[in-house]
Amino acid sequence: MPYINYARREINYKIVYCGPGLSGKTTNITQIYRSVKPRARGRLVSLYTEMERTLYFDFLPLNLGEVRGFRVRVHLYSVPGQVCYAAPRQLVFRGADGMVFVADSTRIRMDANLEALRDLKKNLQYYSLDVRNFPYALQLNKRDLGDIHEADYLVRELLLAEEPVFEAVASQNNGVRETLKDVIRQILVNLEQEISA
Repeated sequence: MPYINYARREINYKIVYCGPGLSGKTTNITQIYRSVKPRARGRLVSLYTEMERTLYFDFLPLNLGEVRGFRVRVHLYSVPGQVCYAAPRQLVFRGADGMVFVADSTRIRMDANLEALRDLKKNLQYYSLDVRNFPYALQLNKRDLGDIHEADYLVRELLLAEEPVFEAVASQNNGVRETLKDVIRQILVNLEQEISA
């Protein structure tokens, strides 16, 4: 459920990037942050854990226009991927309007992908969210590395429903914007359906 700021005439949406540790969640968010004009974005906040960062920033996509006189602001979060950070992850998931699962394509990280996916399923269930009607995308990251799984195999193992899948090399900003744009598109489709109902 979006947060509506009537004073500023803004609808605020929260998109959470999840996945195993070091899969590229932070890289996705920093690439998006760098590509947004400074006047249209908030401050990038970084919370460090022992092994990984959790990032947050918000931005005002200029090309989304207005919805019934309200501007749309998007808040992006990443969550720590390590198993030991289950409680903080659950807190970040609260109030999410969309999610991106960033999978590590390397063969050696498949178990970590599956563990992170199990954790995501638990959190979706905890918050009564169903990816069949919730804005969600699967991103297959690190497609430029040598020892990676075929995309078809990763999709078979990691697809939750009929969600869109994007191949990415986040470190080179490939597939990053496309993934985010699709989740925002899904959010706006849901908003239009709610307004029309």
